[in-house]
Amino acid sequence: MFTVLEEDPESRARRGVLRLRHGDVETPVFMPVGTNAAVKAITHLDLEEIGFGLILGNTYHVYLRPGLDLIRAYGGLHAFSGWRRNILTDSGGFQVFSLAPLRKIRDEGVSFRSHIDGSSHLFTPESVVEAQGVFGSDIMMPLDVCTPSGITRAEAEKALTMTSAWAGRSKKAWLGLPEAGRGGLFGIIQGNFFEDLRRRSAEEILGLDLPGVAIGGLSVGESPRRFAELLEFTSAMLPKEKPRYVMGIGTPEYILEAVGSGIDMFDCVFPTRIARNGCLFTSRGRLVLKREENRGLDRPPDPDCACPVCARYSIGYLRHLFKAREILGPMLATYHNLYYMKNFLEKVSDSIKKHTFLRFKKEFLELYGTID
Repeated sequence: MFTVLEEDPESRARRGVLRLRHGDVETPVFMPVGTNAAVKAITHLDLEEIGFGLILGNTYHVYLRPGLDLIRAYGGLHAFSGWRRNILTDSGGFQVFSLAPLRKIRDEGVSFRSHIDGSSHLFTPESVVEAQGVFGSDIMMPLDVCTPSGITRAEAEKALTMTSAWAGRSKKAWLGLPEAGRGGLFGIIQGNFFEDLRRRSAEEILGLDLPGVAIGGLSVGESPRRFAELLEFTSAMLPKEKPRYVMGIGTPEYILEAVGSGIDMFDCVFPTRIARNGCLFTSRGRLVLKREENRGLDRPPDPDCACPVCARYSIGYLRHLFKAREILGPMLATYHNLYYMKNFLEKVSDSIKKHTFLRFKKEFLELYGTID
């Protein structure tokens, strides 16, 4: 499923390739988030044009609407949505656990009420894997217990124990799927911000020998320094031959930190969410279009960007679209931000190939800014 192609001699950064059912995907890779079987404000044709070969879908949202019966009738999420490349689906766990007043956690799984109509549902490790089998997901994530920062050690240990038990049940359910619907199942390491619990979680999850591994419980409100420390600590325990995935990071500075720690895969709603609110990534940091200083500014958003938006439209025009609430504004901003992320990861990959990753990181952050 995964092959390491190149390693940077001065850091833990690496290039690789994921061999998936809907085409190979080079890493390090950023995955746009398609919550409701669609990446907001951009078409699948545009995503293909930019060059994305892997996007993320959300099990919780698609399970509730349109529902498994309809997805099954279409023959899977690819056929339903018209996306011809790869899909990673999360477990829905993060969404369920964010519904604190509407859910209850027990050994069997998580019972919750729909945020749409209040109906009652139960996610178990088995049902979540089976749902992703219906989707035909190329990469699947198991149900885990997501924990925020600031919890006690006892709470973190309880969540870890349940996550490990659920991972074992998920693997059994995954092995029971028909081979045609069996994407690669990743384990998820938890342990919150306790290093000994992180070590224990890594041992238990890696003991299941799943195709890939994700690092959970980061980017949940901790300081950038603590994020970097725990990421490096956890990543160092992971085997070289498995792809490594950090969920929920989507800014260049955080991605550079993760790549330097040997991480291969990332996803986040951030690039598309800020685009819909008129904020663009550029080589010199973020550009907030709605600011008065951008009124009538006749230059491209990023002179170093080769995307069609920067080639054709001025900052002043894009600002006008947002002030006028034209739907074209969020569409163009989303295209630019995702093009930027794809191009950024290609530059990161090239620096690893040339063994210049640390120099690239330093020079990039001097222009863009840091996470400190």
